[in-house]
Amino acid sequence: MYEKFYGLTCSPFELTPDPRFMFRTPSHNEALAILSYAVMRRKGFVVVTGEVGTGKTLLLRSLLEFMGRSNVAFAFVYNPRLSVPDFLSHVLTDLRLPLAGRTKGEMLSYLSDYLLVRSRRGATTALIVDEAHLLNWDLMEEIRLLSNLETSKHKLLQMVLVGQPELDQKLDSPELRQLKQRVSLRYQLEPLVFEQLRGYIHRRLELAGANSHATAIFPDETMAVIYEFSRGIPRIINNLCENSLLCGYGKQVKVITAEIVREVVSDLRLNQLAVTFGEYQQKGNAGVGVPLVTTAGRNSEQSTELQSRVERQ
Repeated sequence: MYEKFYGLTCSPFELTPDPRFMFRTPSHNEALAILSYAVMRRKGFVVVTGEVGTGKTLLLRSLLEFMGRSNVAFAFVYNPRLSVPDFLSHVLTDLRLPLAGRTKGEMLSYLSDYLLVRSRRGATTALIVDEAHLLNWDLMEEIRLLSNLETSKHKLLQMVLVGQPELDQKLDSPELRQLKQRVSLRYQLEPLVFEQLRGYIHRRLELAGANSHATAIFPDETMAVIYEFSRGIPRIINNLCENSLLCGYGKQVKVITAEIVREVVSDLRLNQLAVTFGEYQQKGNAGVGVPLVTTAGRNSEQSTELQSRVERQ
């Protein structure tokens, strides 16, 4: 509706996780590098957490694209509210393995044989679980037991758990201490800081066809208000920008003002999310994720390899 009015070829702020629009902050770069490294080096368990809307699913979409190019077979569980048998059935189906009439024991045996065959060929297999904070205790324990599928040299099934901070709380509980000890890499995604938010908005506008006038659509004073009410969370940024463009089109104005954004904030009832720039400055301009757990042997050469892998993608 508004695209032609603003000189765009498509909507730049859709909420769907399109990897083409991924804006790689240092935090997202390192998270993607860690995920890629853990899968390709067969490190077993890796965990990534982040607040709602910080780009976890988009990060996973980029990882899935990378694995597809790297000949990695994978099962992707996007809704983990499953019973143990249904979970195993989903994994086998995603790996394109037959499962008609199979018991749990038969499914596990078939999966083990499949992983061994792929391992002998030098091929990698991965299990990716999104929304992993929703996993129940029984399923968490079943996933831990799947990590027992291994050779003397490496894990047969690489497992990536991605979820909200509640996942950290679960892993830190005494009941899951065995699973926690098997996590080789752990990372936390952070929201964008203000400078990253500016780059994020400009980049999306450019990818949607905007030319040199892209910076004029959302001036700095408008972006300050977007940051204030989004707290740097990409999903909220998208929602505010999309609705602001619609509102601006309705008013037939080429520049989105702070007043338009505040009107959208009121309509979406986002007032309680505001963060002042005083709070932002107190936090500093870091805004990048910090690895919570790293492999004991991770040295400077491995870090260089992680960064090089990201840059080659």
